[in-house]
Amino acid sequence: MLSRTLSLTAAILLIAVTAFAGITTASAADSGKGLITIIVNDPSNPYWRTEGQVAATEARKLGYEAKVVAHHGDTNTERNEVDTAITNHAVAIILDPANAKGSIGSVKKAKQAGIPVFIVNAEIDQQGLAKAQLVSNNAQGAALGAQQWVKMVGDKAKYAELKGPASDNNAATRHNGYKTVLSQYPGLERVAVQVADWDRTKGHNKMQGILQAHPEITGVISGNDEMALGAIAALKQAGKLDQVTVGGFDGSPDAVEAIKNGELAYTVLQPVAVFAKKAVQEADQYIKTGSTGVDHEKQLLDCILITKDNVDNFVAPFTLKSMT
Repeated sequence: MLSRTLSLTAAILLIAVTAFAGITTASAADSGKGLITIIVNDPSNPYWRTEGQVAATEARKLGYEAKVVAHHGDTNTERNEVDTAITNHAVAIILDPANAKGSIGSVKKAKQAGIPVFIVNAEIDQQGLAKAQLVSNNAQGAALGAQQWVKMVGDKAKYAELKGPASDNNAATRHNGYKTVLSQYPGLERVAVQVADWDRTKGHNKMQGILQAHPEITGVISGNDEMALGAIAALKQAGKLDQVTVGGFDGSPDAVEAIKNGELAYTVLQPVAVFAKKAVQEADQYIKTGSTGVDHEKQLLDCILITKDNVDNFVAPFTLKSMT
């Protein structure tokens, strides 16, 4: 009797395991377009977090498995993540590169393995390797921001600039864009420029040092929102925020709130939610047809100025009503 009971139990377990295996296999088959690996910089930053989330959502919507990983600006970590994508037989890689020059080797390696790479947000310094490079029009965005900054600060002021890292071409493009506009006003004197690596804490610390050396400044123009928000925190601590106009760049949720609160003068929205989605769509098109459907590898998407006049139009992180 015991033997018959055990046999019956074993039979039931076998049926259950077989059924589960069948369901798992069927589920895998249903989503059998393959894996898209999405490599971003640092998801603790809302910009890169949104980039990864939007790309993953679109990939899954199109029937792919999606995996989001981060390199935190380190080319060795980036190389390891590309190696993992190759090992996992990814059908495409969406990559926000760690370094304009240093990431070229990783893209080459993926290409040699037969995996198409789609660059987003930051460029690499070599064309013909990635199937597409989708980036914000940083020169256009910097000009928008600088023009608004002058409008709010005036044409006579002592100011400071916070820059991103030299390894990111976007930092140089925004810096040059600011310089092109602001140099037209002889009454504007830049008394300090500091690299704060897109980081809020570094922006805060650099701003503290700038205030000690130049307490007379009345403006800060920043290469991104995180550095600008760090500067705002330092200005608050010094009791000087009401005397200094701060401008940002990115369009992050925290920057939007800072504009609503009257702390940040403006920001320049990068359409990260647009190009992250578009990169996956082009990857899907390439996987299916061997072509992205777009004539040029490098694709520039224009930025949008965000002020108190249109800040209430946000419907999601980095997304305005006009973009949906």
